[in-house]
Amino acid sequence: MNPFPEAVPEPAVMPESMPKAPSTALKGRGTASRIPGRFAITSVELDADGEPLPHPATEVSAETARTLITRNRSPDVPFNLSINPYRGCEHGCIYCFARPSHAYLDLSPGLDFETRLRVKHNAPQLFEQELRKPGYRCESIALGVNTDAYQPLEKEQGVVRRLLEVALQFKQPLSIITKSGLILRDLDLLQAMARQHLLHVAVSVTSLDNDLKRIMEPRAASPSMRLRVIRELRAAGVPVTVLLAPLIPLINEHEMESIIDAAAAAGAQSIAYILLRLPHEVAPIFAEWLHQHFPERAGHVLSRLSAMRGGQLYDGRFGRRMTGEGIFAELISQRFQVARRKAGLGNREGFALDCSQFRVPPRRGDQLSLL
Repeated sequence: MNPFPEAVPEPAVMPESMPKAPSTALKGRGTASRIPGRFAITSVELDADGEPLPHPATEVSAETARTLITRNRSPDVPFNLSINPYRGCEHGCIYCFARPSHAYLDLSPGLDFETRLRVKHNAPQLFEQELRKPGYRCESIALGVNTDAYQPLEKEQGVVRRLLEVALQFKQPLSIITKSGLILRDLDLLQAMARQHLLHVAVSVTSLDNDLKRIMEPRAASPSMRLRVIRELRAAGVPVTVLLAPLIPLINEHEMESIIDAAAAAGAQSIAYILLRLPHEVAPIFAEWLHQHFPERAGHVLSRLSAMRGGQLYDGRFGRRMTGEGIFAELISQRFQVARRKAGLGNREGFALDCSQFRVPPRRGDQLSLL
């Protein structure tokens, strides 16, 4: 069972309730906010001026997971099963819809989400155990949905590479979502899986502007690196979708056509977009960021989002939460479809992975079957 369900509609948060006095920016971090989680038991110590204590280093702790494969209950996403080897993400993307999951750990969805990370060190062993269960029925598994599986922490931990090795051994299809150049480290395994129709990769491209990327996704790969990832994956025969996610009105919306063209030129086969989502604590964190970096248009952005969410800053209803509604949402949809068709790109759907090859390999010491 997924402990962080995404299907629950979120409470309305109106633009006028958003903070107007942003925290001091921290270089290399998405937010300096120590906003408490909605289940907070502990509080954060502040200095004499009411600001968070000095720039924190990244803290990593090991977590022994009891289960690994979680089941999705949303009809809005093209997968039923997912795996997340990490909690929190050092990329620091200000808009990340997974930030509220840190509230379950009594940690802040703000700065703690970026700096207090947990690694499921036993994920590869647990993955193999769950694939060996007699009741398991093979279907494609999405890797890195809540937080990026190829975030910087993976370089030293290597959990994802071991997960790929298990998947290849069992012929278990995977769909990977990332915005990291680190995925190219595992090109040998990715290519081997792609040859057997066991792999699909979705690369997130949110902007072609390095300055915007730097403040919006401070520790994620540059736009040029993400386009390189697309080119190298395609050259290796890996099917690639580009996700323009999130699309933020009046922030990166104007880049939509340019991103679509760049994705097509890099060799992507399909593209999709997702309108910015602001569940739970993400709304005040994102509003604070807007007032900090775009004070002259912060109110306009929040107002536009509200207009596309039925008067709220977030609408968790199925069928609406990914695209919004109303005239502005419809205009974006029309622009996107025109540009997508012009660039010759398909929709996100259409990459059928092969589950028929799934097999449970024998373990050392297993008795050989006589049949």
